[in-house]
Amino acid sequence: MAKQLEEFPQEIQENLADGSQQIFVTAYNSAVSDGLDEEAATNVAWNSIKPNYEKGADGKWHFRQQPDIGIHNKPITTGGN
Repeated sequence: MAKQLEEFPQEIQENLADGSQQIFVTAYNSAVSDGLDEEAATNVAWNSIKPNYEKGADGKWHFRQQPDIGIHNKPITTGGN
């Protein structure tokens, strides 16, 4: 049975930003539906948060600002013949 955000511990509800809460819940529920136990599903959910969010000095998880390294994914258009 899929869990809703309200069914997770207060730590998760209070310390994750809104966007990361949804990612956490979705990853957890997906892992459980794939047959993982609760502990493994929780690990999967945390691992889905860490690439884009970081824990701040206030103990809450915030969106990680990605540095602009000058690489842009723009399509290349070429002239036709």
